[in-house]
Amino acid sequence: MSSDTRYSDYDAIERIYYSSVNEEVYEAYAVKLEELILQYLPKGAHIFDLCCGRGYLAQPLLKRGYQVTGLDGSEEFLRYAREIAPEVEFILDDIRYFKLPPTFHAAVSIGNSLNNTMSIEEIESVFHNLYLALLENGLFAFELVLEENYLFRLSVPTISGGVEDNFAWIDRHTYDPEKKISQKSYTKFQLIKGEWQRSDMTFLTKPYSTTEIQSALEKVGFTDVKIYDEERDLGVPGQTGIACFVCRKPLKSEN
Repeated sequence: MSSDTRYSDYDAIERIYYSSVNEEVYEAYAVKLEELILQYLPKGAHIFDLCCGRGYLAQPLLKRGYQVTGLDGSEEFLRYAREIAPEVEFILDDIRYFKLPPTFHAAVSIGNSLNNTMSIEEIESVFHNLYLALLENGLFAFELVLEENYLFRLSVPTISGGVEDNFAWIDRHTYDPEKKISQKSYTKFQLIKGEWQRSDMTFLTKPYSTTEIQSALEKVGFTDVKIYDEERDLGVPGQTGIACFVCRKPLKSEN
């Protein structure tokens, strides 16, 4: 996969993206996954971590006895992931284009990574690629930000940032409800060879409705689609407008 087609934009903000991450959060994710899908998997099952980032989720999954393979489009994210979990295979590729044989008993994607797909056609492509990579009866659990979340958090534009000894940044986050596009703009300053250098980046994400996502999943062949509101149904505080989807690749005998 060349960098021309791979979604590698997050390489430039790797340090910012993880500046406020608490690794203990990933243990909480694993507990949530235990309830949703892990309890239904065979011992030592092989789990595919889609948009794995720095690989923090791999550790609690490994601790529970699972095999893990991660995939991400950011070379910088994976550089850290290989240090954090050297026993895990990490693949550098784009979720819209990757091709893997049916290998995995389950797949997971946490956070808002799938919102980086900017059309329903793109997210259908992701689901299709993932469907092919799952074994029969394989489970897929993932999070997605709904428009409700953007409207709740970004009723007015937000600004945040941080300062370190040789690094500083500001980010501005807005949402356009007419275009249904969220824009996050970063300005970072980095001290390199005694001189401060500035760079500016903009990232777009898109919310989808639960109806759109369920339709896309079923279109590529997933069945038993269940949709949970993370705050109301799963008891996760502060997750207004975050949906968790769980679905299954059926046995051939069911087709």
